[in-house]
Amino acid sequence: MKLISLHAAVLGIAVALAASAEAEPLRMFDPVTRSFVVYDLEVAPRQSGAAARGTQQAALPQNPPQLAPAISRHRKPGPEFDRQIVAFDTAEEPGTVIIDTAQKFLFYVQESGRAIRYGVGVGREGFGWTGTVHVGSMQEAPKWFPPPEMVARQPELAKYVADGMPGGEGNPLGVRALYLHDDKGKDTLYRIHGTIEPWSIGLNVSSGCIRMLNENVTELYSLVTIGTKVVVL
Repeated sequence: MKLISLHAAVLGIAVALAASAEAEPLRMFDPVTRSFVVYDLEVAPRQSGAAARGTQQAALPQNPPQLAPAISRHRKPGPEFDRQIVAFDTAEEPGTVIIDTAQKFLFYVQESGRAIRYGVGVGREGFGWTGTVHVGSMQEAPKWFPPPEMVARQPELAKYVADGMPGGEGNPLGVRALYLHDDKGKDTLYRIHGTIEPWSIGLNVSSGCIRMLNENVTELYSLVTIGTKVVVL
């Protein structure tokens, strides 16, 4: 009886540990709010930093989604989100960027009714937006500056406070960033940028920024210029 009880106890601990591992929350960085959003199967997203204090930018929705999706870090985007040349019927001029947030595609319009199509990650529920903007500035290897609250929790990030984290491996903004401005030249705070979370392509995950695989945003960066029209549907 004692041996059976001991075996049951060990099995119970193993099951509990496995459940705990599966329930580990998923933390994703949102460049717009400069905070991490925590996703959990059982709990709604929780934000740290400025968003947690209710100091979000006015352009951002004030009501976060009530239920967080279950997302796996090991998820691979489907083949439909691979870069490809497609037939594309539009009245927009070649060189225009069109983002279909419902389908999670970004199109770079070319001649003869064609476009380069890339899979993207877009704003999660309550953070989507539409409109016509333009590329106001461009940054290769964009720097990331950790907010004070994050540095307080992770002192090792203090070295990036003054000069920022260089772009590239480990940088939440990826290797390129296109800063989107309105028709008056004002920064909308939305960007098209790379990501270190490739599993997020094809999902509603951000606070409104458009995420691309690093290799794809690098190509797009080489195609656009300051002033390029960007239509968000």
